[in-house]
Amino acid sequence: MSRGIFFGFVLISMVVVLAVGGCGVSQEQYEDLQAQNRIQQHRIGDLETALAECNRSIQQKEQQLAAISGRTGADLAARDALVAALEADLEEKEQLIARLQAQLLDVGAPLPVDLNVMLQELAAASDMIDFDEATGSLRFRSDLLFELGSDSVQPAAAESLELLAEIMDSPEAEDFDLLIVGHTDNVPIGRPETRQAHPTNWHLSVHRAISVMNNLNQSGVEQPRMAVKGHGEFRPVEENRPNRGGHPANRRVDIFIVPSVR
Repeated sequence: MSRGIFFGFVLISMVVVLAVGGCGVSQEQYEDLQAQNRIQQHRIGDLETALAECNRSIQQKEQQLAAISGRTGADLAARDALVAALEADLEEKEQLIARLQAQLLDVGAPLPVDLNVMLQELAAASDMIDFDEATGSLRFRSDLLFELGSDSVQPAAAESLELLAEIMDSPEAEDFDLLIVGHTDNVPIGRPETRQAHPTNWHLSVHRAISVMNNLNQSGVEQPRMAVKGHGEFRPVEENRPNRGGHPANRRVDIFIVPSVR
């Protein structure tokens, strides 16, 4: 991890720790800060991936440059072209670092007003969606999104996802992407036919996130604007009830609206 990324992560962690340490912070505010911190960690991952790609490109050009150093004639022209490409890659890398680090330090920034209102209206019109303005996230109840043990989106849920896709394709959302995260309760998958498709809750959570992504893509959201994750039963929002089928609140798909990284 580069020094800039490390300091960005430390700063984010300090914001969460200091805020929680204050005696006036409620449990709800604490949970909001935790969610914001998770979003920043996703951005750190994007930054590390982008930097790795830049470094690989630069290393390849440096190797090519070393291979033709000391030669004459036509090779000199090739060397000059490689030098120019190397300098361009370095400049692109510096711009990328500056842009993404600025996003890392933008902790808890609200969504634009118009986009915020559109998402509030979407959630208000559906009994399966909650919108958290503080974290810019939509929470879909998996019990209404999917049949039990399935990753096929139900028709009623598809309508809500289509409306979300329309919002994401609007001018108000053009600078934002989607992070889709699946979750389950802690009840193991029991039916053998279900286990063939989804061996564990972790598989099921990822497969459901992918299904939501595919549905949004079919409704017009470009795939490069979306990322998926799955946490299985390991990120509950409520305590799972023993011998009572887990907890419905933990069966969910969270969709985070985050600034684009391009």
